[in-house]
Amino acid sequence: MLPGDGNRLGARCHRVEIPVGIFVGWYTDTEWYHCQGDMKKIHGSEKGVSASAKSAARAAGKLPVKASARLAGKRGTTAKSSGAAKQEPPRERVLAAAAELFYSEGIRATGVEAIAARASTTKMALYRHFQSKDALIVEWLRQVTGHYWAAFDRIEAAHAGDPRAQILGWATFTADEVAAWSHRGCPFINSIAELPDREHPARQLIEEHKARQWTRLAGLCEAAGLALPEETADEIMIVLEGAQVVAQNRSVAEIGVRARRIVEAIVVRQTAQTKQAKRKPTRK
Repeated sequence: MLPGDGNRLGARCHRVEIPVGIFVGWYTDTEWYHCQGDMKKIHGSEKGVSASAKSAARAAGKLPVKASARLAGKRGTTAKSSGAAKQEPPRERVLAAAAELFYSEGIRATGVEAIAARASTTKMALYRHFQSKDALIVEWLRQVTGHYWAAFDRIEAAHAGDPRAQILGWATFTADEVAAWSHRGCPFINSIAELPDREHPARQLIEEHKARQWTRLAGLCEAAGLALPEETADEIMIVLEGAQVVAQNRSVAEIGVRARRIVEAIVVRQTAQTKQAKRKPTRK
């Protein structure tokens, strides 16, 4: 703990003492503290910390390069050792690292230590932005759902007033996604497999997303005048969800193309049924 700074209890503190009398002070993961009679916090700069003092500290092995890189970032420059990712805010770096590891390695196999290391930060910094690993899982999946909803909105805008084209556009988008996936497959399916508790907030998020997806699809089927719109939405959902599983186990070649054709066949069939029903004479 730093003298006179009770609000920084969570910071990792280090004491640097250079015997030649150049500088005595403390630094944390985010700020320098400089001793000039009373303890003072140097906001957003290195005021009072001479370059020779810092060079001497690094030469003595008492000021790690990692700390100096953070100080360089405060001046608006990026240390070479920090890399381009360091330019991103800590929260974004943590979330990007979590997204990569949760998808490629799995939720249970990924610990917060690995996420912090991939994000070039610390566990303490991670927990400043996310209260728990579960909260980080939820935020990752919320980003994934946002990706899908943004795509659906683009499809709707591209085919405004044409619900049939929107349904086929939705199927095409899903087919393209399936074709582009790695062997890990669908992040939602993987997450459900690793989160058996249906009360888990991440699993609830997935179920709510799928329910909203079905509702939107059923509305398009009705707007397109397809026979039995809710049952048609069921069929399309089964095809697209099943295609995601098949893509993961690679049991069928060109599953994306085939799934799109099946959805198109469903739409054609239901359109024909609607037209046939309209041609039937009404009984008096």
